[in-house]
Parts: sequence; C-alpha cells; structure tokens
Amino acid sequence: MRLSTKGRYAVMAMVDLANCSAEKGRPVSLADIAERQEISLSYLEQLFGKLRRKGLVKSVRGPGGGYLLARSYEDLRVSDIITAVDEPLSATRCENGSAEGCQSDKSRCITHDLWQELTNQINLYLNSISLADVCERRILGTSGLHLHEREAEDVSIAAAQ
Repeated sequence: MRLSTKGRYAVMAMVDLANCSAEKGRPVSLADIAERQEISLSYLEQLFGKLRRKGLVKSVRGPGGGYLLARSYEDLRVSDIITAVDEPLSATRCENGSAEGCQSDKSRCITHDLWQELTNQINLYLNSISLADVCERRILGTSGLHLHEREAEDVSIAAAQ
C-alpha cells in the first residue's frame, strides 16, 4: 500500500487551510495554499473540488473569497480527508469490501488476513487523528522524539560554547 500525493497533499492543504483560516478568520485562497505548500494550483483545484463535494470545505466567491473548513477542525478526521479525495486505504490486492479474493480462482491469498488487519489498523489510526491534532502538533511519534533530542543537543552545544 502506498499513500499517493493525492492523499498527502490533501491533508497538507487542509492543515494549511485550518491554520490560516483560524489565524485570519477569513477564507483562504488556493493560490496562497499552493505557494506555501509548494503544490500545483491546478492540482489543488482538483482536490478541493472533491473536498467540497464531500462537505469538508466550503467555497466563498468574490473578492476576498477562497475556502473555509465546513466543520470544526476538531471534527475533521485525517481519514475523512484521504477518503474524500478517493485515496484507497487498503493493503490487500483484493477489491475493498468484496467477498472474492485476489487469486485467479477468486480465493484469498495466503497472506490476506495479515494485509487486511494492517488495513484495519491504518484506518483506525487515521480515524483517531483529527485535523486539530495535526495543526496543534499533538501527533508525536518516534520521529518527533528524535527531533526534540536533536534540538536539545543543539541547545546544549550552543550553551557550552
């Protein structure tokens, strides 16, 4: 399974939108998001069309227009964003929700249950993370611990000099 740019860019853009609309209290243009996040404007337009149709964002027309979150960022889940842009979240080769397997005789492969459980865990995790969690940097795994360790080392080195 691989999360493509579609899902990653949609989450990045939604985090940017949440941060900027909270800061400024007004709609945010896709051109501004595209510039800050270094994402193609035309690609963002496609993604935001899907996000709008799924009810995650709302558009404001006219001068000063742009996009706003359709709901509180506490209520928006990362899984909502990824699935809104048609990103498949499945580690199996089987068609999602089908009783048929991926083998030529329609049976399930020997590792099906392993990949299906991985898919379930990914979905549970992404469903447990709100947009607010990402915006407020409440997601701290081992990558964040290593970052903080390096920052602490840099401070120690600077203080010693």
